[in-house]
Amino acid sequence: MAKNRVFTDQELKELSTRTMDAAVQAVEAGDKEKAKKLITRMSKEFQGIHDLYMNWAADLMDYIYTHNGEDALYQAMRKVVESYMGPLAEAYGKADFKRQVTMAAAGLRAHLEALEIEEDDEKVSIKMKPCGSGQRLMESGAYDSPRKLSRLKAHPMTWGLPDFPIYCAHSPIQEMVGIERIGRPAFACIPSEPMAKESCRFLIYKDPDAIPEQLYTRVGKKKPKRS
Repeated sequence: MAKNRVFTDQELKELSTRTMDAAVQAVEAGDKEKAKKLITRMSKEFQGIHDLYMNWAADLMDYIYTHNGEDALYQAMRKVVESYMGPLAEAYGKADFKRQVTMAAAGLRAHLEALEIEEDDEKVSIKMKPCGSGQRLMESGAYDSPRKLSRLKAHPMTWGLPDFPIYCAHSPIQEMVGIERIGRPAFACIPSEPMAKESCRFLIYKDPDAIPEQLYTRVGKKKPKRS
């Protein structure tokens, strides 16, 4: 047995237990305060890895763009986005409207922000409060010195908008992939003005035919004619 141990066997067991499992165990044991602390810890753990990957993606995109140009960034992002958005769009295409909304809300909640959700006769609109990625990057000063992430000129991957924050280019490309896979955006995004100063709005339409043509043309696509 080691003579210079720092941790007890119990401490090592606790460190190796998933926070979610520990929280469930605390709930089952009736220890509400411990469960609350573990839930808070789990949120902080997820926020840390969320932000690590968000910043990793942003800097990798910026490196591709500054060293290889606009087309290289577009092609790289197409490959990345198609790998996840293709299957996701197909799942949206098979789901009824209510399921589409719950899927979109679940995806946006993964940014660990509250949501503002409204419904009218035509659609449901979802907005993060605040945006947990693009807006948080902007507010952190990522586009200012010394980091100075790039801003893109007008292109279909910017919805045709100039001075576009590079990280946010994934969103227009998600719409391109959705249109290509199921004939429409799985969810259409209405950007804030100026971009990333607050959350965009994500729209899920009850009738795909009601999606405005402009939401197709801004990413270089045509609205399909439906029979």
